[in-house]
Amino acid sequence: MKISRAWRRVLAATAVGSGVLAGGVPALPVAVAEPCPDVEVIFARGTTEAPGVGWVGQAFVDALQNQLGGRSVQVHPVAYPASPDWPRAADGVIDTSNRVRQVVDTCPDSKMVLGGYSQGAAVMGYVTADEIPPGYIPPAGITGPMAPEIADHVSAVVLFGQPSTRFLDAISAPPITIGTLYADKTLNQCIPDDPICTDTGGNLFAHSQYGANGMIDQAAAYAAQRLTA
Repeated sequence: MKISRAWRRVLAATAVGSGVLAGGVPALPVAVAEPCPDVEVIFARGTTEAPGVGWVGQAFVDALQNQLGGRSVQVHPVAYPASPDWPRAADGVIDTSNRVRQVVDTCPDSKMVLGGYSQGAAVMGYVTADEIPPGYIPPAGITGPMAPEIADHVSAVVLFGQPSTRFLDAISAPPITIGTLYADKTLNQCIPDDPICTDTGGNLFAHSQYGANGMIDQAAAYAAQRLTA
């Protein structure tokens, strides 16, 4: 039976895909690089949330995807304990910085959105800082701010319930100052009665209401606008 050239190509592809070359010789596995996404969201969850992006992060990613239509979105959940042991937030700063640099190196055309909720918002605040606060000795793995040119690859920073100076002072954590290269692309969402992100709020329940008051949708619209500008 005569086999057409087109079918030969199909059979050859099937043989390679099944791990066998012509003649029954096993084929070596071929590593296929993941395609670079249009957008990468790097999100740090809040304290005591399970590993992943957390409930605020997932709601934000879903809302952003709806805003962006068919554009591809990849999500990186920041790897850190998100525990009451606040000095371990440094793990999140290290993971975020490493991931941002990796995206810049491997997918320079991908645009990034950095986001965080509660302790995760503090992580992103430290990541974007211009300098290490005076008098503060950084933990191992943190040598200073990211290179200035990296900011060109970050389209937006969205923060929910970022801890206030009052809160950080109470736990002896360094203050947060969004860096000059990121300040104009940062949206900081804080419910006025939230005692975590304000110096005067007294309703702890408010800290869990970012998904119920429209702020997540506002942040998604903000990030989408920055990504398409």
